[in-house]
Amino acid sequence: MSADQSGVRVMLVDNEPERAAMVCEALTSEGYEVVGQRSSTRGLVAAVAQEEPDVVIIDMDSPDRDTLESMSALNEHAPRPVVFFASDDSDSHTIQQAVNAGVSAYIVDGLEQHRVKPIVDVAVARFEAFQSLRHQLEETRTALEDRKDIERAKGLVMKQKKCSEDEAFHSMRKLAMDRNQKLSEVARQLIEALDGGEGEGTPEAMDD
Repeated sequence: MSADQSGVRVMLVDNEPERAAMVCEALTSEGYEVVGQRSSTRGLVAAVAQEEPDVVIIDMDSPDRDTLESMSALNEHAPRPVVFFASDDSDSHTIQQAVNAGVSAYIVDGLEQHRVKPIVDVAVARFEAFQSLRHQLEETRTALEDRKDIERAKGLVMKQKKCSEDEAFHSMRKLAMDRNQKLSEVARQLIEALDGGEGEGTPEAMDD
């Protein structure tokens, strides 16, 4: 997200109508587009899916259990940068709960117009950094799982065909190319066909 806030879509959650109107005006004056305004976080995931905001801003006294649950669901199903402006003082436990629920920035002393842009910028940067890290970890986990499946399938092919490790790997790679599939996908298919079946159900291509 660029420093120019023009076109940045914001969903606002504020349970006080007068304050919500002031916050909405403050956001608009800073160049944000308020695409949705809600009085609670109930149904937040569905609302975000419908309106597709870039950022969610929540302005409340403090997060209650329902709000925390809604933010957790949002973080799981439709993650977005979330900025929480709390009007009341919050203890460290409450702040930690909010962060664990997916809040990118938790501001204790409420929303002030001149602070909106830098706070949202920081929240977006934190969110993007976290999403990048999570993506990298997921890729690493998937790669490890794929490698385990490939090694397991290779062992089964060696046993079934009574061949060397290189020959088993070559057979698997050829099968993957013939089927236009990833090697890991072929490995899982071979495990299903060979494991426990004593060779029964062996893919025909493996018998070449």
